[in-house]
Amino acid sequence: MKKFIIALLAATIATGPVAAAPYQQNDGRGRVEQRDQRRTVVVKKTVVRQDRRATPQKDRRWAKGQRFESRYARNYRVIQTPRQYRLSAAPRGYRWVQSGNDAVLIGITSGIIAAVSANVIR
Repeated sequence: MKKFIIALLAATIATGPVAAAPYQQNDGRGRVEQRDQRRTVVVKKTVVRQDRRATPQKDRRWAKGQRFESRYARNYRVIQTPRQYRLSAAPRGYRWVQSGNDAVLIGITSGIIAAVSANVIR
């Protein structure tokens, strides 16, 4: 009888940590629930995706009436001397900018494209 009680005590001690460990369940949506006898803890998994609109496009084709955003322009800079590229002077409220090899006339306040001269800048 003494051996039986010692074996039962040893089995209880060995299985104690396994029984006390929290139960985990994955619901398939990125959340893991850990259940204990006293409480339930929900851990939320957050997935961060890169905004595809923020990545510049390689060969952007500009057209009259579009909104010009410099983050999509390749080799963006303001053209200070339009005569050097055989462009007319920009009217008041407009300016010439470079996007790749193109010269684009945009409204300063609105950002709307008024004219596009393709392959002017080499």
